Amino acid sequence: MLDELGVDYIEGGWPYSNPKDLDFFKAMREYPLAKAKLAAFGSTRRKGVRPDRDENLNAIVKADVPAAVIFGKSWTLHVEKVLEATWEENLAMIAESVEYLKSHGMEVIYDAEHFFQGYQEDPERALASIEAAWRAGARVVVLADTNGGTPPHEVYRITAEVKRRFPAMPLGAHMHNDIGCAVANTLMAVAAGARHVQGTINGVGERTGNADLTAVLPTLELKMGFKVLGGSPPRVKFAKLREVSRFVYEALGMSPNPYQPYFGDYAFAHKGGVHAAAVMKVPRAYEHIDPELVGNRRVFVVSEMAGAASVVLKAAEELGISLDKRQEAVRAALEEIKALERQGYSFDSAPASAMLILIRHMGLYQERFRLVEWRVVTGPTNTSYAVVKVWVSGEVKLEAGEGVGPVHAVDVALRRALVSAFPELTEVRLRDYKVVLPTAVRSTESVVRVTVEFTDGGRIWRTVGVSSNVVEASIKALVDGYDFALQQRQLQNRKA
Repeated sequence: MLDELGVDYIEGGWPYSNPKDLDFFKAMREYPLAKAKLAAFGSTRRKGVRPDRDENLNAIVKADVPAAVIFGKSWTLHVEKVLEATWEENLAMIAESVEYLKSHGMEVIYDAEHFFQGYQEDPERALASIEAAWRAGARVVVLADTNGGTPPHEVYRITAEVKRRFPAMPLGAHMHNDIGCAVANTLMAVAAGARHVQGTINGVGERTGNADLTAVLPTLELKMGFKVLGGSPPRVKFAKLREVSRFVYEALGMSPNPYQPYFGDYAFAHKGGVHAAAVMKVPRAYEHIDPELVGNRRVFVVSEMAGAASVVLKAAEELGISLDKRQEAVRAALEEIKALERQGYSFDSAPASAMLILIRHMGLYQERFRLVEWRVVTGPTNTSYAVVKVWVSGEVKLEAGEGVGPVHAVDVALRRALVSAFPELTEVRLRDYKVVLPTAVRSTESVVRVTVEFTDGGRIWRTVGVSSNVVEASIKALVDGYDFALQQRQLQNRKA
């Protein structure tokens, strides 16, 4: 996916450090890349060891890839206290390692570890270390903020001074996020002359992470005028970047960050009524770019901060109905939404439940089913059993279900009661389930809030339930989810 995205280099791991990384490079021989060059990572040779006898360098060679990324020391502290070597020996380690890998036909990217700290302490020696790599044939010299502690203004100053000293040296940036500035530092390095950027998808990395390429790349192109990832139009390449971002989250078993710049679900979400009303007139009044440029979309959030304009916009988006924000029904729905949020509800991420409230106040709601009663039995294993009594089209149905946990069991039973009467619900599935607890509502009471995400293979909607009982809160969200699917279909049919 990175290759299809159009990146230049993919650093695949450190073959000397562990068998898994070595196995990765062996496996990749069966997967040729169209554009990107696969790179193996490692360090310069050990002190007192010839390059051809160094196991680390030879592991990089055996990886059989076109590029190597090696790191070396540019901070006297590391040379004297960690390596316990002389400065002259350090320079030889850098130059000889680059030359050895070059002699095996590899491109060499040299990462100057702790460069900014080294430069602040001893500029001339730090510069001598990167010059040694460059003179030995390094394709690019990367200035690394390895401990992630350098502020942006210092990154800019130092990178600019390096560029003035060595105007022909191709510079790169490798930033960590320990003070929350990895993205900013990368952009500052580019502004000062660097043209090679290292980072990770979603910023995933050691400690607090690395520079997040999903923020760096769009900013370089859309804000700073650089071309990244080839010549594809922004809508194409950045929509692909969003896809890669979601894939990485899924592969790691992580939930996507809804607040992620550019690509998060809330990146272009408008919550305040003033914002929503302004965006409806002039989108760029509160949006720094067109969301479609990065494959995202504008979202209007219904919440305790929302005005009537937000409710009207959300109704158009979710239900396809046009309303006037001055309508009494809109005002009444907004008051109920705000009252429920004081009780622990949150409609920010569950707008479908808010839309059900609006439909009722508009007089458009038609009751299709009603959950009359439910019972759940759990035991010493993960298996749970549920019985539901559901009123459906004038008839009361009794159904049972078995599932992994009480919520799953109720869902199985509820679906059995509903699908026979509403075949359109066959395609509806739960995609995600979240519990937030506790939410303090009053000083003497705590409740849990459950959000459930549904899909029918095309659309996605979320509903919310709140109760002091997690099963009851879950059932409220489940019922809203199926109800919303039916109400939305009914409104579409009425318009047709």
